[in-house]
Amino acid sequence: MRLTRRVSGFLIGFGIWSWIIWPTFLKNIWQDERSWQDGPTGFFGVHLVLTVVSLALGTAIGWLGVRGWLAARAVAAQHS
Repeated sequence: MRLTRRVSGFLIGFGIWSWIIWPTFLKNIWQDERSWQDGPTGFFGVHLVLTVVSLALGTAIGWLGVRGWLAARAVAAQHS
């Protein structure tokens, strides 16, 4: 399957967006009073897992976008 540059750019943007939003989200959860009571609470644990999974998916989606972008560029170069 080939991705267009437009779709590839969207996937790259999604990956970058994930790396901007989720660390900020985790920082805010870290500072929330519900996150700590003699150690991390379930509230913190659930949000930590959510952040890690979201970063992993954002990275994978961004990487697919990079690969699609490079493949589209290679095809365009062949047709020039």
